[in-house]
Amino acid sequence: MSTTLDPVAPGDSSAAVLTNPAYAALTGPHAEFAEIRGNARRYPSDVAPFLGLPTDPTDQDWADAAELVGSGHTAALMRPDLPIPSEWFKLDRQFDLVQFAAPPSFGLADTELVRLGPDDVPDMLALVALTDPGPFRTRTVALGTYLGLRRDGELIAMAGERFHPPGHVELSAVCTHPDHRGQGLATRLIRAVVAGAEDRGDQAFLHTGGTNTRAIRLYESLGFIITNRMKVTIIQAL
Repeated sequence: MSTTLDPVAPGDSSAAVLTNPAYAALTGPHAEFAEIRGNARRYPSDVAPFLGLPTDPTDQDWADAAELVGSGHTAALMRPDLPIPSEWFKLDRQFDLVQFAAPPSFGLADTELVRLGPDDVPDMLALVALTDPGPFRTRTVALGTYLGLRRDGELIAMAGERFHPPGHVELSAVCTHPDHRGQGLATRLIRAVVAGAEDRGDQAFLHTGGTNTRAIRLYESLGFIITNRMKVTIIQAL
């Protein structure tokens, strides 16, 4: 049975961070990546597909977001469900996420893992294509630390950091080659990435699909705590 933590009580500064992580990152530690129009923010398309809006966006914020995304183009919102104004966007698709926070002192360094960088991107993209852990693009690796495990030169597992809201870091792209599953590689990678976050004083969190029972069971078995129920909403600008 899953454990649920409520870190977003009134007055808790984590609320805006954990329920609106893309916007918190793009107006904070990831401001260098932000494409901006008014209060709307987005990552460059070769970095990530995510759009950030204030917690309670105004009509002007939505109009600015539509200009930023561009007519006919899509972007993703990651946050609890939000009504989409039909004046500026149409709903493309939507799916559920579960958000987890790492338990205290969970990190563990792993000397077999290697730091991945731009030269590793072709192998990272190939692994993502096999495993579908979520959006990963040609410059996603620039968002934070990505670690991988190679066997006989082949990248067989990886995990890394995506959103960096203040005081927090999101684990992302956790994936293992199908031929190498069942060896605990994902756990090793998660703990190693969390170790880096802990060294900086950041709280690690992550998301998984609401129907991905295998991943949900894994994170619960590791002591991760459910913090929010989220949505990924893909919208197309009119």
